[in-house]
Order: sequence, then C-alpha cells, then structure tokens
Amino acid sequence: MGLLVVGSIALDSVVTPFDKVENALGGSSTYITISASYFSAPIHLIGVIGSDFPEEHIKLFEKHEIDLGGLQIVQGGSTFRWGGKYHYDLNMRDTLFTQLNVFENFNPVIPENLRNSSFVLLGNIDPALQLKVLDQMKNPKFVVCDTMNLWIETKKTDLLKVLGRVDVLVINDSEARLLANEPNLIKSANSIMKLGPKYLIIKKGEHGALLFGNDTIFSAPAYPLQDIFDPTGAGDSFVGGFTGYLHKSRELDFESLKRAVIYGSTMASFCVEKFSTGGIEDLTWLKIHDRFIEFHELSRFADE
Repeated sequence: MGLLVVGSIALDSVVTPFDKVENALGGSSTYITISASYFSAPIHLIGVIGSDFPEEHIKLFEKHEIDLGGLQIVQGGSTFRWGGKYHYDLNMRDTLFTQLNVFENFNPVIPENLRNSSFVLLGNIDPALQLKVLDQMKNPKFVVCDTMNLWIETKKTDLLKVLGRVDVLVINDSEARLLANEPNLIKSANSIMKLGPKYLIIKKGEHGALLFGNDTIFSAPAYPLQDIFDPTGAGDSFVGGFTGYLHKSRELDFESLKRAVIYGSTMASFCVEKFSTGGIEDLTWLKIHDRFIEFHELSRFADE
C-alpha cells in the first residue's frame, strides 16, 4: 500500500527581508506530499480545502501523482489561510494572521480502501485529529508524527496518547525542550522516547538534525546555502523526504533511518531556496541524489 499523509492545506502570505508573496500554496501536507513524491508512489493526501482553492494547485498535486481521493472540498467555503513575517534572522518569525476557515471543522475521514496503508504520516495538526486517523487505520507498519508548541501547551493529554502509538516523532529543538520540560536536548530526548516513540528526530534548523534510537545518536549536518529566501515548509519538506525514502526502501533499521534523515535534509535545503513550494516543484532524482552525495561529503573525513 502507499503512503498516507494527513495534514493542512493552506494559502500562505509570507514576508521576508528579501521579498513577499500573497496567497501562495502552503500547508503541512502540501510540502510533505510534494517532497515525498520524488521517492515513493502512490501518495494519498487527506485534507480539506474551500471552493476558492486555485485549480493550478490541484494540477500541481496531480503532476506529482498525488492521490486526491481523500481530499474534501467544501463548496462555498474558504481555504485555511496563514500569514507570517520573518526577521533578518530567518529562524525567527511573527504570525500575522491565522484564518482556519474550513480547516476549523476538518474531520479526517480515511477512505475504506486506504485504511490498510502500511505507512502513515501525521502532519502538524491537532492531536485529537491525529488520534482519529490512527483509530481508522488497520495495523499500520510505520507511523511518523509531527507536532508543534501549540499542541504541547494546549493538547498535551491527546498528544501523549498519540506518542504511544507512533514509531517516529519529529520536532524541533524548542519543542523538545518544552515537551520534556528540560533544557538539555540529550536529556529531553531520553525523556520523550520513554513516552512511546521508537525513534526521535530533533530538527535544529540551520544547525542540522539529531536522530535518536537504539541507544544511539546520529547527528546530521545542515546544507550550507548562500541564499535562503523562505524557510516556510522546510520542516514539512524534511519529514516528507524522510518518510518517502523509507517507504521506497522498505528498510526500517537505524542505518536506513540515518540515510532517510539526510534525504529529508536534502529536500528541506531545496525548499528554502524559493518561496512557497517553488523550490521542490520541479526537481529531478539526479539533482536530489547529487545533493545527497554533497551532504555525505560534508561530514566525511579520513581516519588516521
């Protein structure tokens, strides 16, 4: 079976020190599915949009052979919209507005023919919705989950239930510290893994990512880019590349997860080079693999 992805689909308005865009394609499941599409097929998207969602974006999903059978279209409704402004330090941003619109009442219904999906990727949505998805699935083989500060602070009870049912949790460093109530990342990771996940990935933005599991830590570098235009969606592109690679390889040992982290970092590095999904829309497998090799060279050294 294919890879099932559940998350948000949005129209984003983003301001950076370099430029701005309005009503650009965004949302967690958007970046995830497009990123994963270079590795794996089929990919099934579960989400909701309004009737105002541009047809060109639907065609982009179709171009990447993303199955939209689980996409809900609310006639007369407006698509989820988000606006943000990044500081000169692109690690910092302010939310300008959040308009949930049809996403406010999103009820993820998994089509019967997809409930046997072996790989499930839960994008950054309310943990109560993530639980609804898991309750509809029939013994998935591998579940990856993303979350954020908001859910840790406001929906921790539901989030803890989710963590007991997933294989991999993907969060950033500030979220890890908040979830574990511990300033040290290594101690945070140890505490979080006791909550249920077999593996934990802590994203550190321009400083790379850490993978924890099997009493082992793997530290992945970040790709050194001269031009970063828009960090929006980088984390989702990461998790899409990570999970897409694992779905393609069907190998779930720690060495495979290490390679998956590098492929995830590769996709994130492409994402930030353009606004919206522009950086990941028209890649080739050769271009992705070449940057993967460059990542490998960044951390390789001769042993005396």
